[in-house]
Amino acid sequence: MHATFSPPLSPYPVRVEGHLEHPSRGLWLIKWLLVIPHYLVLAFLWIAFFVSALIAFFALLFTGRYPEGLFDFNVGVMRWTWRVGFYAFSANGTDRYPPFTLEDVGDYPAALAIDYPEHQRKGLPLIGWWLAGIPQYLVAGVFLGSGAAAATSWSDHPWQGAGYVGLIDMLVFVSVLVLLFRGEYPRSIFDFVLGLNRWVLRSVAYAALMTPEYPPFRIDGGENEPAGTLAMAAPAAVPTSAPPMPGPAVTTQVATAARHPERWGPGRVVALVAASILALVSLGLVAAGGTGIVLDQTQRDSSGYLMTSTEPYSTSTYALVSAGYRGGTAGDWFVNRDQIGTVKLRTNSARPVFIGIGPQRAVNSYLAGVAHARGHSLATPSAEFRTYPGGAPTTPPSSQRFWGASSTGSGHQTLTWKPQSGNWRIVLMNADGSAGVRADVSIGARLPHLFTIAIVAAGAGLLLLLLSGAGIHLAVRPRGA
Repeated sequence: MHATFSPPLSPYPVRVEGHLEHPSRGLWLIKWLLVIPHYLVLAFLWIAFFVSALIAFFALLFTGRYPEGLFDFNVGVMRWTWRVGFYAFSANGTDRYPPFTLEDVGDYPAALAIDYPEHQRKGLPLIGWWLAGIPQYLVAGVFLGSGAAAATSWSDHPWQGAGYVGLIDMLVFVSVLVLLFRGEYPRSIFDFVLGLNRWVLRSVAYAALMTPEYPPFRIDGGENEPAGTLAMAAPAAVPTSAPPMPGPAVTTQVATAARHPERWGPGRVVALVAASILALVSLGLVAAGGTGIVLDQTQRDSSGYLMTSTEPYSTSTYALVSAGYRGGTAGDWFVNRDQIGTVKLRTNSARPVFIGIGPQRAVNSYLAGVAHARGHSLATPSAEFRTYPGGAPTTPPSSQRFWGASSTGSGHQTLTWKPQSGNWRIVLMNADGSAGVRADVSIGARLPHLFTIAIVAAGAGLLLLLLSGAGIHLAVRPRGA
C-alpha cells in the first residue's frame, strides 16, 4: 500500500471559532426576543461598518493601507455579530448571553480575529480584486438566506423577501428541533454549520477589503480553525495546548499582536455611528442636489417643463383614474403647488380620448357604479391598476362641468393646469365614454425653484459631509494623538 500525503490546509487571516456548550432544550424558543437589544445596536453599528469600509476603499485606493482605527472597529462589529449569531440563530451553540462590546471576550465560546494587513493593493486593481469576490458573495447569500434574498428581491416583490430560507437557517432549525425532543444537539450538524458561518464571515471581511487574500472555496467545519486553535488575546503568547500555525501565519499573528489595538469605549462607538449616519445623510443630499442640477440644466423641454418618459396606458374598463392629489401639500402626483408651477399632460392616441383633472369628490360621484381602473401614481403600470366593477357611464366625460382642465381629441394633445387647493384626480377616458381606453401619456411640470433647491441641498450636503468626516476622524484617531 502507498500512503497518500495531504498537504496541510493553509490558514486564512479571518479566523472564526465557536465551541458548543450544550444549550438547553427550549431557550431557543425565546432567544429571538432576548437578542432584540443586540439587533437594535447592531443595526447602527453596521451602518458605521458600511461607511468605514467605504472610507477604507478610498484610503486603499490612494495609499494601499487600511486605516487601523477603522479596521479595529470593523473587526469589532463582525466579532459582536458573530457572538450574537452563535448565541441565537446562526448556530444556537450556547445559552450564555453575548456581551455588549466590540472587544474580544476571552472566555466566551465564540471568537473572531482578523490579521491586520500591513500592505494591500492600491489603485484601479483594487476594484477588480473586489469584483472577483462575487462568486463568494453569491454562495454566502445562499447560506444566509432571508437577508440576502430579501435585499435582492425587494425592488420587484417586496412581499416575498421573508419567504427565503438559507441553508444555515434550515440546519439550525433541524438542530433545535432535535435538541427539543432528544435533549442533544447533533454534533455533525453543528460542525457543518460552523463551516458555513466561517465561509460567510470570510466573505464579509473580503467584501469590506479587510484582507487581500481570496477566501478559499472550502467549508472548514468544526469548532476550531483548520490550522489550529485561535489565539485571541493580542499581547499573550500562543498557549502550549494550541498547535502553532505554519510559517507565514505565525509571522502575521505576531504582527497583529504587536499592534495593540485600542479599546473602543461606548462614547467612541456612539461618536463613530453618529458621524457615519450623518455622512450617509450628507451623501444623499449631495446626490439629490446634483441630480436636481443635472435635470434642471439638461432635461427641460423647449417650454421649460420637466417631463416624464412617455408610457402606454390601457384598460378594458371605461376609465383610468389617478390616485388623489391634495393641492398645496405633497401628494402622490405633485409637490407643493408654489414649487411646481404649471402642470402639463401629454397624450397620444389613435382614437379620440378625453383627459381631465377634476375635484376628487366630483370624479368619484361621476364614476360611481362605472367600471374603471385606479392607480396609486402615474408611474404605476396599467397591469397593476386596481379594477373596480361596474357599468358604462350615463354621459360622456366632456359633458361634465366640474373639470378644472380638460382636453379631447385624437393624436397628440397637451393639457396644462395650475395646481389648486383641494383634492384632485386625473381621468383618462374615451371621448364617447366607451370601454377599452388606450393612450400614451407623459406628465411634467415647470418646477421653477428646482435649481435653487438643488443648489441648497448640494451645499448643505457638502457642509454636513465635512462635519461628518471630521467626526469620523476624531472617533478613529489614536487616543494619544
